[in-house]
Amino acid sequence: MERQTRQEYIHDLEVVQELVASMGDKALKNVENAMTALLDDDVELAKKVMKADDEIDDMIVDVEDKCILLIAKQQPIAHDLRVIATGFKISTDIERIGDHAFDIAKTALAVEEQLNPECKRWIKELGDCAADMLRMAVKAYRDNNVQEADEVRKMDKHMDTVFEHTFYALSDFVTKEGARQKGATQLLFIARFLERIGDHAVNIAEWVIYLETAERIHQKKNRLI
Repeated sequence: MERQTRQEYIHDLEVVQELVASMGDKALKNVENAMTALLDDDVELAKKVMKADDEIDDMIVDVEDKCILLIAKQQPIAHDLRVIATGFKISTDIERIGDHAFDIAKTALAVEEQLNPECKRWIKELGDCAADMLRMAVKAYRDNNVQEADEVRKMDKHMDTVFEHTFYALSDFVTKEGARQKGATQLLFIARFLERIGDHAVNIAEWVIYLETAERIHQKKNRLI
């Protein structure tokens, strides 16, 4: 009977991890769709992203409820406790990524004129970096892979470089073009949302490392703004 209970408990832990990973998949899809909506001027897709954010909000409540129940019933220790703790933490990062995807979609709806092709190219590169980092971070979590998680942390240096270039290029463009290019100003906000998504991907990677090694690490960053 005790063995059966332990097997059920392990299954419940796995359910939590898969639910968190599925949250990550949905958040990634929302980020990708939000960027597509922006770059292709797709109003309906932007609205779809905003509506899809409710699914992620519902999923984090499910994760939290499952984690609390496991703590109450099983009093976990060591690695089992880290599974639950990181489930809490990572789901929070993913929920915030979903919020940023919502913000990108909402801002895309506010862009009224055709975006300058050069501005679109800059923001697309930044969006690709953010999506790549999130994709790798979710994969590292699903695979319980410290090496993949560490790769996300390394990718953050490239993300910072692209963000700095994008931010200054857009700022310079807005300064020169002024009110005629309101859309470029809105892209500055989107650049910040994307940079934050990269930060949350790094957080996820660092929680994966903690999950597998019990080592707490934190990557300090120098903020541009």
